[in-house]
Amino acid sequence: MKIINKRMAVIPVASLCLALGVATSIAQTTYKPKHINRALELLAEGQPIYYTGSHSGTVGTFEQGKKDAQTYADYISYDMEHAPFDVKGLQEYMRGLAAGGPTKSGHRTPAVIVNVPVNGLDAETVRANAWMFNQVLATGVHGVLLTHADDPGAVREFVRSVRFPIHHEGVGTNGLEEGRRGVHGVPTAAEIWGVSQDEYEQKADAWPLNPNGELLLGLKLEDKYALANADANLKIPGIAFAEWGPGDMAMSLGVVGEGRNAVNDPRMKDARSTILAACKANHKFFLNTMTPTDVIDMIKEGVMIGPASPEAAEIGRKYTHRQMPW
Repeated sequence: MKIINKRMAVIPVASLCLALGVATSIAQTTYKPKHINRALELLAEGQPIYYTGSHSGTVGTFEQGKKDAQTYADYISYDMEHAPFDVKGLQEYMRGLAAGGPTKSGHRTPAVIVNVPVNGLDAETVRANAWMFNQVLATGVHGVLLTHADDPGAVREFVRSVRFPIHHEGVGTNGLEEGRRGVHGVPTAAEIWGVSQDEYEQKADAWPLNPNGELLLGLKLEDKYALANADANLKIPGIAFAEWGPGDMAMSLGVVGEGRNAVNDPRMKDARSTILAACKANHKFFLNTMTPTDVIDMIKEGVMIGPASPEAAEIGRKYTHRQMPW
């Protein structure tokens, strides 16, 4: 009888573990994404998002894409600002992500946001280099960052260059003109998103300006010129988020020789505070690095996007009671 009782005591625990595992599996397989862009979907729900990627560039191969399809991160930052501008490599990488998906949350691929090597010095510079945005978007990515976004005119041209002219939200506001993106990159992008070409044309627009859009557009306000125009830049319709780029900001402000301690320089603290305040005033999401030791404080401060390790992301997700399967 004692042996039987011991067995009976064990069985419910094992059954419970099995049930919990099945419940988790069911939750992951029955969750139905509301958006193509996982990162955007989370932001829309008020959830901070965590990304992976580096300025050394992402390996632009099909196999690397397949491997990264199951990343812990909410999106992948794909660097083409200082890494080679290799659109073919990016295209293969996106194809790999699609082949390696879906993600645990049921999205076809992780979101991918690209740093394009176009500096937002002025409208003319951005207009002359708009072809880069067109080629990158044709690979099926989910967002673009404008580097050194110094001038409101440059930001207007940035938004204009990535929008199709069929979308009119915000046109006429703060000088924003209708989009100029061409249609010929639609077939390849639509294939990655897993939608028809007509659906892609409707969905490939700047969110939250267009509530039905799936593209996240961001600004790197990373030098003293962008800092001076932070509020004006963030008033341009179509921008979803901004970062303050401490590395380049330090050089621009003349803060040198301090390494990682540069962020503690009073000039740097003031720059960060100014850009964070501009983001809040203009209802944009603020991007800042998050670590396991400061992720909760960052979220409390208002940081909604950031590069983070798996450990930091897990801490943040638990703190905000993330519901979407990881």
